[in-house]
Order: sequence, then structure tokens, then C-alpha cells
Amino acid sequence: MIVRQGYRVFIPNFKLKDFMKKIILLALLVLLPLSVNAESKLDQILASGELKVGTTGDWDPMTMKDPATNKYKGFDIDVMNELAKDMGVKVTFVPTEWKTIVSGITSGRYDISTSVTKTAKRAEVAGFTSTYYKYGTVPLVLKKNLSKFSTWDSLNKNGVKIATTLGTSQEQKAKEFFPNSTLKSVEAPARDFQEVLAGRADGNITSSTEANKLVIKYPQLAIVQDGEKNPAFLAMMVPKSDTVWNDYVSKWIEKKKNSGFFEKLLSKYNLKSL
Repeated sequence: MIVRQGYRVFIPNFKLKDFMKKIILLALLVLLPLSVNAESKLDQILASGELKVGTTGDWDPMTMKDPATNKYKGFDIDVMNELAKDMGVKVTFVPTEWKTIVSGITSGRYDISTSVTKTAKRAEVAGFTSTYYKYGTVPLVLKKNLSKFSTWDSLNKNGVKIATTLGTSQEQKAKEFFPNSTLKSVEAPARDFQEVLAGRADGNITSSTEANKLVIKYPQLAIVQDGEKNPAFLAMMVPKSDTVWNDYVSKWIEKKKNSGFFEKLLSKYNLKSL
């Protein structure tokens, strides 16, 4: 008790730090029911009758957008159409780019993404479903330059230009594989292999899946036959905290694996998982 100018002022018998702890705890208790009872994407999709899927439309043969019709096709597109059909909802493909595909999930712009490479950086902010495809990474160069660039090491030298697409997992891997080279990043809708075709870069790296398609489409390109690196897994991205939605999709993937659905799709697109 403190006496000041004839008044008695009582100071509560606890420290300010303890008081603040109690305030913070009370605030958490008030907010907790909101987070626990937050509606899952699964509930929202079933209620609205619409599944929103983020896709880049520039990764052959996984997701390709036809500029004439603005419609999408590819392995991932077939997967998403099948998921929507089994859920009894319609599917809407939301255009995105590699540099923004993760933020589209975190901002709620779409419910799920078509396949992306599982990386530790992406996993910090987004959730990943079960995987359904494994691939390796290979370099692409002009066929006429194969004698000069016949190995990974031959591309990791001063004066060699390696093209990458901004926001892709290959952009990060290029920094690891080619520390001595000059890296040149391009932004979608431009692609790294186009820089090689135009002679503005000596090479690029991409998935073995895309590389096998590109060398058929562009005979002037060639795969450096020095072995695949960086085995990686593909999966769909979903909101990190939404375990209900993630579990639903992951169980659906496993069910479709057992039914032979993915095996048939691999055959349809002439793909082979590692």
C-alpha cells in the first residue's frame, strides 16, 4: 500500500509480467476455437460444387494450355478432372506462374495446385499430398554443341551461360550444380529452353520428363547423356494447416494408385516414373 496526499492507493499483489501472461493466455483461449473449428477446403469445395486448381499450363506433358482454345490438357489435367469427378464437383483451372504458384495456395486463390516438385523451401509454407511420380534432372543443350558440352562438369565453367525459369525448383538446383557458370533467369511465359534454342544460353536443366518431350518437339535440342541428378518427387500443393483436405486427397491418390489409374496415365503420355 502507498499513501499519497491523503489517499491510499492499493497496488495488486502480482507482477506486471504475470499480468501480461494472463492476458496473452486469455487471448489465445478466445482465438483457439476459431482455429480448431476452421472450415476445411474440403467442406468449402463440396458446398460450392467447385474445385479451383492452380496450374501454369507450360510444362509438357503435365499441364499445357492451348492458346487457340484457352483449354488445358496433360497428365495433371487428367488427374484433376478425375478428382473433381469423384468428388461430384466441377473443376476450374486458375492460371498461375511458377514464381507465384506457392503464394496462390497460401493466399487461398485456389484450393490445390497441379503437380510441383517437393522442396524444403515450399514445404515451409505449403502442404504436400502423397506423391505419385518421381523423376530425375538432366541438362539440355543444342545438338550441334554436344561434343563441347557432353558432361555436367563441362557446363560448370566460367563463360558458360545456364538459363533458368524464375520460381522453378530447377532455378535453385542450377545454383548448386553450376556455381562457376553464369546463370540467366527468365520469367514466364518465357522458358529457359527457349534461351538455349535462341543461342542466348548454352544450356538449361529440366526434368527428364519434359526433356524427353522437348527433344522430340525441337530436334535441334539434345539431352546431355551424363546421368540424371537430383531424383525428386511430384505432388500437389494444398494449404499447410488444412490436414483434413490433405488427408482426403492423399487417400484418393493411394486409392487411384491401387486401381491402376496412374499406371494407365503414365502409358497414355508415354511416361515412366523412376
